[in-house]
Amino acid sequence: MSQVFDFFFGVYKSYPLQDIVLEATAVLFGFLSVWYAKQNKVAVYPTGMISTSIYVYLLFQWMLLGDMLINMYYFSMSVYGWYYWTRKDEQQAVPPITIATPKEWRVVVAIIAGSLLFVYGVYRFFDRWDTATAYIDTITTAIFFAGMWLMARRKIENWIFWIIGDLISIPLYFYKGFTLTSLQYLLFTGIAILGYRSWKRHINSSPLAAEE
Repeated sequence: MSQVFDFFFGVYKSYPLQDIVLEATAVLFGFLSVWYAKQNKVAVYPTGMISTSIYVYLLFQWMLLGDMLINMYYFSMSVYGWYYWTRKDEQQAVPPITIATPKEWRVVVAIIAGSLLFVYGVYRFFDRWDTATAYIDTITTAIFFAGMWLMARRKIENWIFWIIGDLISIPLYFYKGFTLTSLQYLLFTGIAILGYRSWKRHINSSPLAAEE
C-alpha cells in the first residue's frame, strides 16, 4: 500500500507545504465549478475564478505556460460568462442552452488557430519549446480556450471540448508530478460526460433551444 501511495504522491515530499495546500484548494474549487456547470448554475463562475487565480500562480512556477494562459483566459471568460448567464431579455428570461450555429463554429476555429499560434509564441519567447509537454500543453490550451467560450455562450458542444481536453490533461499532469491536479481532471472527465447528458436532455425537452 505504501508503494502505491509513493508512486502517486511521493513527489509531494519535496514540495513546499504552501504549494500543496494551494493545489488542493484549487482542485476543490475547480471541482465545485465543474459540478455547478453540470447543474447549469451560475455559481460555476465565482468558484471557477478562485480556482483559476490559484492555478495561474502555481502553473507559472511549474512552467506550464500554456495552461497558465488557459487559467488567465478562464478568469476573464468567467467575468463574461457570469454577466452573460445572469443577463435577461425583456421577458426576464436567461439565455437558453442551445446548439452552436455555423457562425459560432467559425469563431471556434478562429479561437483554436489563434490559441495555437499565441501559445507557441509564448513558449518560444520563454525558450521552452523543447519538450513534448510543451507541444501537448499548446494543444490542450487551444481545446480549452474553445470549450470555455462555448460554455460562456451556453452551447452544449462545450462539454465535448472539456472531455477531450480533460482526457489529455490526466496523463500530462501525472507525468509532470502533479497527482492532485491529474485526479482533478479525471473527475472533470466524469462530470463533463454527465454535464453533456444533462444539457442534452434539457435541449431535447426544449425544441426551440435546439432550433436556435
